[in-house]
Amino acid sequence: MMLTVDQIRAGRALVRMTQDRLARAADISVETVKRIEKGSGAASAHYQTIEAIRAALERAGVAFIDGNGGGPGVRLKKM
Repeated sequence: MMLTVDQIRAGRALVRMTQDRLARAADISVETVKRIEKGSGAASAHYQTIEAIRAALERAGVAFIDGNGGGPGVRLKKM
């Protein structure tokens, strides 16, 4: 599943994660997070970078939802 910039921003907001905290959790620079989040549509970066962001947000409790007709989104995981 491809991540969108909106999913990354919404996921961060859902778990109240700053860009700095996401960068540390994903082991990437905060400038990379800022650059990705300035875009629109599909997140544009190396595959490994996007996967690191996905994994960091999932560890924080974010579940990513496929587009399946209603558009891509995020929600909190059942814990």
